[in-house]
Amino acid sequence: MSRIPTPATIAAAPEASRPLLEAVNKQLGVVPNLFRLVANSPAALEGYLGLNGALGKGHLPAPTRERIALAVAEINGCSYCLSAHTYLGKNLAKLDDAEMTANRNGASNDPKADAAVRFAAKITRERGHISEEDLAAVKKAGYDDAQVIEIVLHVALNTWTNYINEVAKTDIDFPVINAKAA
Repeated sequence: MSRIPTPATIAAAPEASRPLLEAVNKQLGVVPNLFRLVANSPAALEGYLGLNGALGKGHLPAPTRERIALAVAEINGCSYCLSAHTYLGKNLAKLDDAEMTANRNGASNDPKADAAVRFAAKITRERGHISEEDLAAVKKAGYDDAQVIEIVLHVALNTWTNYINEVAKTDIDFPVINAKAA
């Protein structure tokens, strides 16, 4: 059970969060527990949705974004996010089981995506303290400065969701996948 109360419905959320949750419901057809939990702070929900939406307009392909989310969730030991991104990876990004296993191990079976996932995993493990060689490797794989910045921001956003879910012990509302680090 979540250690921070999760509003059971949109109507039970703070008034300022309700339109944001309605938009999530319209887009996804459901409001996952993460969103309802974060709705306790309308400012945090607005910030999360705004950053998530902005990154969706970036230059990283959706499958690569899911690969990064899987790697970061595994490293941070967040079973909620690992469960959610396994579901999204399989059903939206169309990643196969072998690819998602590689992602959880900080890699990818796709050569270009491998550089991004390895870079994201290194950023996560080293808390941003990467070497010149790490940066050169991701650029050599074909990622430009904008994409490098987006990879860093995806790590930050996914780390935030990992942390909020671990702090709250958010009830998992996806098929459960347990993080090895958990």
